[in-house]
Amino acid sequence: MTSTFAVYLRLGFDHITAVGAWDHILFVVALSTGYGLAHWRRLLVLVTAFTVGHSITLALATLRLVSINSTLVEILIPVTILATALFNLVETGWGGMGAGGHPGTTPVDMPERARRVKYAMALFFGLIHGLGFSTALRAMLGDEAGIALPLFSFNVGLEIGQIGILSAALLVTWVVVHWGRLRARRWTLILSSATALAALVLLAGRIPR
Repeated sequence: MTSTFAVYLRLGFDHITAVGAWDHILFVVALSTGYGLAHWRRLLVLVTAFTVGHSITLALATLRLVSINSTLVEILIPVTILATALFNLVETGWGGMGAGGHPGTTPVDMPERARRVKYAMALFFGLIHGLGFSTALRAMLGDEAGIALPLFSFNVGLEIGQIGILSAALLVTWVVVHWGRLRARRWTLILSSATALAALVLLAGRIPR
């Protein structure tokens, strides 16, 4: 039992943190862009919404209670990254003003309405990422007789990896803003623009020719 837990824990961790897992890494980065260590409560709510979303579809799809074309899921994942990055850009004030005409700030300072929209986006997009996780987990399961423990431990591994990515993103933001003396709003614009561009590249590579 312990061995099975450890194996799938490591597989979950590796799946979200591996160099080839740029799509999931980019989404977590896009989600956390604009937040600093002082905003950990708001970021916790945001990340929890994403976790709830991907945990639901990871379980349902792994148990084969839902089934969606894997090619479509792989296309939708970079779309979620692009949408999140563009939302950050609009709310931060790409061009000078944020959505609704309010002065551009950082996502953490956005109006309550916009924060709720982003929480909903995190939950909904989490559902899509969970379908992507399930495709990988089903391939790893092979002839496993029971999937409850592998499913649980794989999900725990994903969460540990996600926390690691978030921690790294917050650390980089802290270094850039406090040591690099770059304004938080400008860093948010730069990082969101780079994430959006990366998402477009991923999307272009996944659309069937």
